[in-house]
Amino acid sequence: MCTVICEWHPDTPVRILALRDEFVGRAFDDPGGWWPDQPGVIGGRDRSAGGSWCVSDVASGATALLLNRIERREGTPSRGLLPLAALAAGDRWPERVDPATMASFNLVLARASGVTVWVWDAVALHRLDLGEGTHVITSRGVDTDDAKTVRFAPRFETTAWRDVVTSTEPSSEESALVVRHEVELGVYATVFGQLITAAPGALDIAHSRTPWLEGTWTERRWPG
Repeated sequence: MCTVICEWHPDTPVRILALRDEFVGRAFDDPGGWWPDQPGVIGGRDRSAGGSWCVSDVASGATALLLNRIERREGTPSRGLLPLAALAAGDRWPERVDPATMASFNLVLARASGVTVWVWDAVALHRLDLGEGTHVITSRGVDTDDAKTVRFAPRFETTAWRDVVTSTEPSSEESALVVRHEVELGVYATVFGQLITAAPGALDIAHSRTPWLEGTWTERRWPG
């Protein structure tokens, strides 16, 4: 996943836009309850490794999301287990998964009490507790000056988030929100988008495999 927009204010549901960028040939399942050992956890499932890039817990209203960072380390375990570990253990997830075994990542945990981001840059693990408001998280970090954040952060402050996404088209530009790159290993592109509104006991997800097309979004609610 390469772009996350997160809005948190006390005593209101957390709002999240998550855009996942991946090789188009990597199979995955739409959001559902795929993990019997974590009942009530809803998210898309990566069929290759069984983990996820974004999961939400219906009871607590917490959502955990994974973004790959620009630093890399090859030959490491799948990072798809990290969001599941964050929902299961909260702030103590590093006791379950050693980040030193992983390639670099940003791990977001959005809860009713606030939003925390852990940054593993393949050297050290850093924790960031975000303040109230809207934040843009990319592969480069939180509220950075990268081209995508500079271009789109003002729009997410003033425009309905789905409208921002559907007003774009896949592009290979550095500042693109929805991407498509033809690379040596295949096509790397935005393969999924989801809008999440989460509060304890109530989870709403609108999702699409072609999020730049308005008519392709599906809305679901849990419980229900």
